[in-house]
Amino acid sequence: MIIPRTLPKFISAGLLVAAAAIFYPAAHEATAQTSANVDAQPPQLDYEFFKTRVEPIFLKRRSDEHVRCYVCHQVSRHGGGPLSLEMLPPGASFWTEEQSRQNFETVSKLVVPGNPSLSLFLRMPLAPEAGGLADTHQGGRQFASEDDPDWKNMKAWVLGEKAGPSSKP
Repeated sequence: MIIPRTLPKFISAGLLVAAAAIFYPAAHEATAQTSANVDAQPPQLDYEFFKTRVEPIFLKRRSDEHVRCYVCHQVSRHGGGPLSLEMLPPGASFWTEEQSRQNFETVSKLVVPGNPSLSLFLRMPLAPEAGGLADTHQGGRQFASEDDPDWKNMKAWVLGEKAGPSSKP
């Protein structure tokens, strides 16, 4: 069987159209909301909330079917991909302050503050029947629904929830 030279371009164009169909309604809605209230600012992502409520999820063994996020997303295995987490120091069970800040910066690039539907950080590990893109996530369906407590914590961070009062200056 002979495959025409245009087939790869056709397939690529089809994938682009499919992606636009998935994301356009959410993007259009976000633009309409922004246009309606020009003074509205997206929420700031809170580092302390990330460090205390989101970052621990990366190290948590979620179930017998899933490895910890960190196993695949550590920078040495993920090869500098979009969600490449810092390597844990030898013998450590959590990141240093500097590493946590770097993880915050890395993960923040996969978030549209205030808009969970456009945040790949939330959509990639979520099952497609729940509105996610987990079938394109090599780690599979980490979250079956938006009702998962860990997914809710991640969403709260994207929506700008702040950590409780801190004793730090």
